[in-house]
Amino acid sequence: MVGRVYATPEQLTAWTGTPAPPGAERLLARASEDVDDALLTAVYTTDEQGMPTHPGTVQALADAACAQVEYQLATGDDGTGAAGRWSSVSIGPVSLSGRRDEPRSTSDVDLAPRAARALKRAGLVPGVIW
Repeated sequence: MVGRVYATPEQLTAWTGTPAPPGAERLLARASEDVDDALLTAVYTTDEQGMPTHPGTVQALADAACAQVEYQLATGDDGTGAAGRWSSVSIGPVSLSGRRDEPRSTSDVDLAPRAARALKRAGLVPGVIW
């Protein structure tokens, strides 16, 4: 089941100024999951599917998802997080080498700086529960 996806390949193209990469839908879905993880304590109005309804929030989440994909592409990540953990990664046949860091806790999100700023400008982070 695919969760909420906050941006389209067309929005990603507009954000980056380049054509959307192959697998853009998958990358945007993973980026949207990252955005959701960063917003665990955010409070905003949603519809029945959990999608934001306020136009400013809708735009901020789309911007954050696009910024997250842009960041992952720039760092060589495919949304799996493997690029930040290994100095070299191959897919077939699988080959990993040179672990770069210790495992992060499950609550950590490697959120792109531009994505974090888009969420902050919209008043979505840091989340406050009233």
